[in-house]
Amino acid sequence: MIDLILVAIGLTLIAVGVFYDFIGAIGLLRLPNFFTRLHAATAGAIGGAVVPMIGAALVALGADYLGPPRFFLAGAAFASSILLMILSQAGSHAIARAAYLSGEARVEPALHDALKEREGGG
Repeated sequence: MIDLILVAIGLTLIAVGVFYDFIGAIGLLRLPNFFTRLHAATAGAIGGAVVPMIGAALVALGADYLGPPRFFLAGAAFASSILLMILSQAGSHAIARAAYLSGEARVEPALHDALKEREGGG
């Protein structure tokens, strides 16, 4: 019984991940500037990759026919999802900072530029 519940929850999380990927793709196409598109890509990566990996781990735990390797699959999926959750946010921050400092991705008119004020330019 618990196996069926794990599989059902896992498949639901995979479906939620598909929804996040779809919304992230629409955001990449429709949002107006670089920074909002980067936000859509990061949200799509978190919701569209981390959530389905957790779902796949739950499906693996609920699949008795896989035998003992199912624990390895579940552990690898959980560890990968945690790493992706940390590294995608750090990567998007590095990309946004590099784009800002290069001057290629400006948002005009900027209502408040805290980084420029912090560096003494504002």
